[in-house]
Amino acid sequence: MRIELTPAAARAALSGVRDDDLEEADLMDAFARLVWSVVVEPGDGVAGRVVEEWGAAEALRRLIAGHPLQTNGIDASDLAKGLSRWKPRGDATAVRAATESARRTGARLVLPDDPGWPGRLADLGVHAPFVLWARGDVALVADEMPTVAIVGARAATAYGEHVAAELAAELASAGVTIVSGAAYGIDGVAHRSALHVGGRTVALLAGGVDRPYPSGHAALIDATARSGAVLAETPCGTPPTKWRFLARNRLIAALADTTVIVEAGVRSGSLNTAAHAAALGRPLGAVPGAVTSASSAGCHRVIRDFDGSLITGAADVRELLGLTDAPTLSFDETRTDEMTRVLDAMSTRQSRSPDEIARRSGIEPQEVRGLIALAELSGQVLERADGWRRALSTR
Repeated sequence: MRIELTPAAARAALSGVRDDDLEEADLMDAFARLVWSVVVEPGDGVAGRVVEEWGAAEALRRLIAGHPLQTNGIDASDLAKGLSRWKPRGDATAVRAATESARRTGARLVLPDDPGWPGRLADLGVHAPFVLWARGDVALVADEMPTVAIVGARAATAYGEHVAAELAAELASAGVTIVSGAAYGIDGVAHRSALHVGGRTVALLAGGVDRPYPSGHAALIDATARSGAVLAETPCGTPPTKWRFLARNRLIAALADTTVIVEAGVRSGSLNTAAHAAALGRPLGAVPGAVTSASSAGCHRVIRDFDGSLITGAADVRELLGLTDAPTLSFDETRTDEMTRVLDAMSTRQSRSPDEIARRSGIEPQEVRGLIALAELSGQVLERADGWRRALSTR
């Protein structure tokens, strides 16, 4: 391997992508993790076990020097195969190219000890990423943030796109971070809907964060980076491949408290994400469709074979998240007929003025304003800069 493992080399590599004003041990660990992210493919469990055993910096020193890397729990033949995979990729030029591209893109290197690192990734064990490369705010998937993965078919139907939009918008409006993979179809709708309501959304890419994929979603991915976050474990400059898409799916499942499959055929890649969520023991849901629809066959399989919950709306997802402590309404006790009409004239996604609510409800504007004030006190409506919205708990 042709990599110089010195503090000077580490500072040069980390400049612009990471704070390099660190104690030497932390500096070398950060640099070593950067190098490991270049040397290995995503989810390499042998590399993960080696780094877990020796530490990132010491394992890299041994790899460069050709010293033994015997590790508990790793068969000698598996370790030998790992070494044959890693050594040809240990090139300072590749590391330099990745960091130069990251600097041009404005990407940052995020490490497991950072405050914003999502602790959920630890559930992946030795298959967890060494680093994350980020455009935007990685703290949107921090542990205290409720997160939902909304994924599904690229060739989505109008029905699937409608359901995905409703779910993403309502959940994002309630403060839930929407995680997806930026693909065409369901993924793209989920990101757009979250952005449309001013919510939080995070895109996980299969290649580098400097290479928006698909290219037709470059503007959407840029918008996600500005208002949310775009993340990848592969270094900048890495092209997406079929294997990297499958490996990326484990991150989507791990970063989400709950995964929802909106629409999927029997061979959809979304089922791979569902399998990862099930393996991690995370709540899993799927939206049903017509039994004659090939586009929903995968969802029905999730419900049948993966013990997935049947999802008919955002309330079902909130229940999977454990967000059931929001105030609820009793039709008989807390609603008058006029209040019912006012609430029915409002939307959970789009703010409306009192005059527009009056027009839709058929109630005199001054009376509408009084009812809105009462509804605000009970938490049934929310005021926004451009008007009023109905709280999700009133659905």
